[in-house]
Amino acid sequence: MRPETEAELAGIVRDTSEPLRIRGGGTRPIGVRVNGAPLTTAGLSGIDLYEPGALTLVAKAGTPLAEIEAALAAEGQRLAFEPMDHRGLLGTEGEPTIGGVFAANVSGPRRIQCGAARDFLLGVRFVDGRGEVIRNGGRVMKNVTGYDLVKLMAGSYGTLGILTEVALKVLPKTQVTGSLSCEGLDDETAIAALCRALGSPYEVTGAAHMQAGPEGAPRTMIRIEGTEASVAYRAGELRKVLAAFGEFTIDTDPDSTKATWRAIRDVQPFHGTDGDIWRLSVKPTDAPGLVARIGGAEALYDWGGGLIWLRVPKGTAGPNIRTAIAETGGHATLIRGTRGGGVFQPLAPPVAALQECLRKRFDPKGLLNPGLMAQANEAAE
Repeated sequence: MRPETEAELAGIVRDTSEPLRIRGGGTRPIGVRVNGAPLTTAGLSGIDLYEPGALTLVAKAGTPLAEIEAALAAEGQRLAFEPMDHRGLLGTEGEPTIGGVFAANVSGPRRIQCGAARDFLLGVRFVDGRGEVIRNGGRVMKNVTGYDLVKLMAGSYGTLGILTEVALKVLPKTQVTGSLSCEGLDDETAIAALCRALGSPYEVTGAAHMQAGPEGAPRTMIRIEGTEASVAYRAGELRKVLAAFGEFTIDTDPDSTKATWRAIRDVQPFHGTDGDIWRLSVKPTDAPGLVARIGGAEALYDWGGGLIWLRVPKGTAGPNIRTAIAETGGHATLIRGTRGGGVFQPLAPPVAALQECLRKRFDPKGLLNPGLMAQANEAAE
């Protein structure tokens, strides 16, 4: 099913009693596979409103992300939260959509500086499980009162409602990007360096560490953005701050810095590889020890160590990861792989009960991606 209007979508949901498998561009099939009739929002496409001076954009949920980024680039603006492209990691095709980005709350390396995707979402329109159209938030940068459905919809993976329109905040592009890198640091030293950089006054917008960089050696990377003079000064000062950890070189070439941070954003070292892929969210200083405890894993650290991408042997490490996360603290999600330890992080009983109440409130017939966010026994294939 491919509805072309919000009213048509509402009618489909209202008239059906069968489960629906909801998707946008189909590029990030994360979670337990849903047994239901396929329904795509790709027909709900187009930019409804773009006001560069107000830094706001309103688009239908099925609008291709590339279309939105092109419109923003023409005005010297961007999606500051830098959404990841999952196609290389998951081996999928199609076009990512703006609704899919917010449904999964997809954020890239710049999250450490500007926040997550949900922090840029101003308003939403969606169809709930009864086929009713609901609107929350607005088209301007202001706080909402009452129940904040805008934040609730971000990261709900279509289980509470089917997004039809999003209003979001955009930001200007920066003039220059500077990337500092150091080769050969072990995980613990690298994370300490990244934490030192993030704690400095030099406005870091990216902080990552690859266990295996482009040449096979560990590489630690820090990003600074701004005007040419500002980047030159801050990069130089930050290099002095980090001298105790190793020799950092500075790169300001626009092509190479763009490629470097796109590789981090999209987890390119794991493209075309075997094994399961896990996404862990932890306290940065706990990250190296956690990876060491799991064992047998290749790691890419982002967000200063707060986000860990792990590649582990197929179907073997799920229980070890769940145990290590439970003892250390944090969250683990199976992004690509087979059965073993569940897909999403198991919830504490009170939180699980609250989540179930929300689902029954918004989807009383259990139509919208039922079981996609189940906690255990299945995995993303």
